[in-house]
Amino acid sequence: MNMAVGIETKGSILLVDDDVNFVTLMTGYLVFQGYQVTTAETGTEAIALLGDVKPDLIISDIVMPEMNGYVFAEAVRQSPEINWIPIIFLSARDQSQDRVKGLSAGATVYMVKPFELEELIAQIESALRSSQLMRENRAKRAEAKISVPDGVKLTNTELTVARLVAQGMSNLEIAQRLSASKRTIESHISHMLKKTLLSNRTELSRWIIENNMD
Repeated sequence: MNMAVGIETKGSILLVDDDVNFVTLMTGYLVFQGYQVTTAETGTEAIALLGDVKPDLIISDIVMPEMNGYVFAEAVRQSPEINWIPIIFLSARDQSQDRVKGLSAGATVYMVKPFELEELIAQIESALRSSQLMRENRAKRAEAKISVPDGVKLTNTELTVARLVAQGMSNLEIAQRLSASKRTIESHISHMLKKTLLSNRTELSRWIIENNMD
């Protein structure tokens, strides 16, 4: 792990890439732009670092030893402590299926090498703004008390689905767990939201957790 700090820090970035020359050049440029930079050569090393370091943004290559960028991004998205961190993929792969795979794995932005440095900075600034707004909105929602109408009861199936939602599972993952179709799970969630007058899965999850139904 290496760390470089800009004079006026705009934010912290974890740069994950096994190309030493690229990392050296990119780190120097990002520091010059005012960012604090921590580096890791592999996804495995980056995951270990994220146990202690919580950067504002991650920039990652895709083709790396031990753990590729797709698996790394998926691991980040599955961890509640760090799943909010925006991820920018920098890759030489420029096919549409590569972009789709990268974004599906959890990347916020997918940029193809070579790229303009000015565009990278613009994407970083945009991702950081969006992340900040998301965290502020999340904090506001957390402060608001979750309440539902008196007498609302969930069926056993609905409660099972709601508990899995509270565990952070996607509709597809819940469907696979319960050997049901994704549409069936979506129908259960929609029905629960109507009964509880809650707005989304996040509020449903909070209601389950706050009322010790998880």
